Amino acid sequence: MNETAPRVRPDSSAPPPAKDGIDLTALTIDITQIQPYERNPRQGRNPEYDRIKDSIRSHGLDQPLVVTRRPQATDYIVHTGGNTRLLILKELLEETGEERFAHIPCVFRPWQRESDVLLAHLRENDLRGNLTFIDKARAVLEAKELIAAELGLDDVSHRRLESALAREGYRISRTSICRMDYAVNTLLRWIPQALEAGIGRNQIDWMRALERAARTLWQRRCTGGEGAFDEVFAALCRRYDGADWDADRLQGAIETEIAEEAESSVHTIRVEMEAELKGRKVIIPEFVPIKEAPAPTVRTDQHRDRVINDALDPQVEPDTALNRTRAVQAEQKSASSQAQEDTTELMVDVTDAPIDAHPAVPTDLKSLRGRAWTLATRLAQRNGLGDLVVLLSGKGLGYVLRDVPDPALADQLDEDALAQVCLLWWQLAACAEMTFAPLESMLPLLPTESVLRRALEEEDAELLFSSIWTLDPGHTGYRLWRPLPDRDWQDLLALMDTYRRIRHLAAETGVAIWD
Repeated sequence: MNETAPRVRPDSSAPPPAKDGIDLTALTIDITQIQPYERNPRQGRNPEYDRIKDSIRSHGLDQPLVVTRRPQATDYIVHTGGNTRLLILKELLEETGEERFAHIPCVFRPWQRESDVLLAHLRENDLRGNLTFIDKARAVLEAKELIAAELGLDDVSHRRLESALAREGYRISRTSICRMDYAVNTLLRWIPQALEAGIGRNQIDWMRALERAARTLWQRRCTGGEGAFDEVFAALCRRYDGADWDADRLQGAIETEIAEEAESSVHTIRVEMEAELKGRKVIIPEFVPIKEAPAPTVRTDQHRDRVINDALDPQVEPDTALNRTRAVQAEQKSASSQAQEDTTELMVDVTDAPIDAHPAVPTDLKSLRGRAWTLATRLAQRNGLGDLVVLLSGKGLGYVLRDVPDPALADQLDEDALAQVCLLWWQLAACAEMTFAPLESMLPLLPTESVLRRALEEEDAELLFSSIWTLDPGHTGYRLWRPLPDRDWQDLLALMDTYRRIRHLAAETGVAIWD
């Protein structure tokens, strides 16, 4: 035993508390008379425990423990951090029996308030930077309760707590306090394992946003009330709780649950959820059937037949077909309204071509591209998309789509018709490789005002999905293939076949499609 160091026993008189709380006294204290602080913010094992233990075993304490003592108490408690070091010292004393672990140097700090000790531990852990978010949140809310009791209040507001903590040298914003309140009083019931595993501020904010967005969608789409939503949301959170917590899996499960409850496409719900999460509104309007069919374009039989034959004849160059088509269009317009047209804005009326009018399938790349353009144009015109197909010669798949469908279609068509049009647009986009082709090849072909161009240029899939109703791919069969008229179905099959032929031929001949 070290006789030169005074030993402080339970019955020893501690230095009197100082009114200003700054008087400190150096002591050597029997380790059995020091207890860990029971409100220690850290509730899990210190990840540095083994390293600290090795250091203390080899070199002893690098600094004394700061301790205090409650009024009327006989034992000391750790005041400013040091719980881990105290536990290690007691463990080493039990393992080795060495005197150096039995009596340790300490600094005594007079007692002030319970909240003072808790905040001292918080400040110490903040300096070390190794406290999980949920541990810190629990400590802040416990400090809130202590401060309320010390002030004789039932509760303190977040604003008042922010000020009280700042006076004690612990600065934290009201926004952070609100986040901590949500984590402790809400999320801790739903995802305790994920919180204890260390998810932080960003994930907490995301969870809060997800709950709000999901609640909004549930109220908009589902018949069950908020109580039903609370049960569903909590159950899904618990199901996907774990140390390997995955935010995307949870969001996907919630979207699926809402889609099933609302009897809607999960893809539609996903688009709406993303919009809610980012503060944008996706409005799915009431579908109003078209009361009156649009007036058909008037063309003379002679010119119409020539356009059809030119478009389908592989021996006629696409540019020749284009010139003849323009001649037909010129006859329909007055001189005052005739404007210089760009070849990318061509619209050919081939909607009345019989489905058996296809000649033998061509075997050269140029003719195959012309065939693809013709088939895409026929499909587009019969389905209200005629102005979107643009002729493309010399590269690509023979055509591109200049933009997404007119948003006005959502107001004009019933749900089934709109679904058919949107799914057909995606089929046309696939056969033109709109979202697959190199950007440097695709962007110059699209108008600057095109939503499709902006979505591709900015790689913003959400913009594209929010601009055209994007259904679950599994709906393609009964919403597109089944209701398509026979002639459209034959043209769609022929277009897909043409796409394959172009790609196979290019691969066999070594031609780069988009060069």
